Amino acid sequence: MASDVPVATLQEPAGRSGKRFKVVRQLFRNRLSVLGLFIVLLVIVAALFAPYVAPYPEDAGPKVHFDRALQPPSAAHWFGTDDVGRDIFSRSVFGSRLALQFAVVVLGIALTIGIPLGLVAGYWSGSTLSTLILRVTDVFLAVPPLALALAVTVAFKPSLTTAMVAISFTWWPWFTRLIYGETLKLRTEPYIEAARALGQNPMIINFKHILPNIISPIIVKATLDVSFVILLGSSLSFLGVGAQEPTPDWGAMVARGRLYLPFEWWVSTMPGFAIFITVVGFNFLGDGLRDALDVWDQ
Repeated sequence: MASDVPVATLQEPAGRSGKRFKVVRQLFRNRLSVLGLFIVLLVIVAALFAPYVAPYPEDAGPKVHFDRALQPPSAAHWFGTDDVGRDIFSRSVFGSRLALQFAVVVLGIALTIGIPLGLVAGYWSGSTLSTLILRVTDVFLAVPPLALALAVTVAFKPSLTTAMVAISFTWWPWFTRLIYGETLKLRTEPYIEAARALGQNPMIINFKHILPNIISPIIVKATLDVSFVILLGSSLSFLGVGAQEPTPDWGAMVARGRLYLPFEWWVSTMPGFAIFITVVGFNFLGDGLRDALDVWDQ
């Protein structure tokens, strides 16, 4: 009978506190992951305290200073100034806030859609519902993300919000596929079978027993995807269908600065460098997390 099933069989693998210590130790053994963590923390601090970090916070808005237009990098303006005299370093600092906001919103929406769909498709694999979810997912995966995002943004008024929604439409299928595969591996585990034998609700099994045990690959993918989302968002702004002037967006700043190449190189190079550093930081951190979280699964 179901009541004869030992409660102990419902327990997931033990030793989580010891594994957490090993994960942290493994993460800090990798110099590149430490460098990535440092860069990510630096970008986050810059984004949170942008009005205090930026030497000219008023330049993040529509204010212009034609008397100091296109000045090269100097002690007064570390990254130089743009064609209307705004301090590029200050705008790059505020651009970090926009980039992180973009990534958080896009990945938040993608995870909100992808996690439930992946769990349902994996737990009820072979059912009509699972097949329907996977076929819709495949349709979205067949279209290049930039092309689909462009189609959505062009159909509506170009703006930051439109760009975020557009990229969210392209990102949830990747999480659905990942979670579907991980759920397939766990759904036949003894503690899942025990929970099912005790008559627990399938959704409780999915979110209480399966999801906590597949959180590691989700964290790794989300960390690595931050850089890709930032790049895609900057690409949309570069093409003129993302954030609009005078919003301090890195992609829009690079697009504006390309008109002054190669002589006033700093106008586009400096915000491009900000994109490069942020992307490298999240990639290093994501790679380090992937290696460190392998300890969790051992």
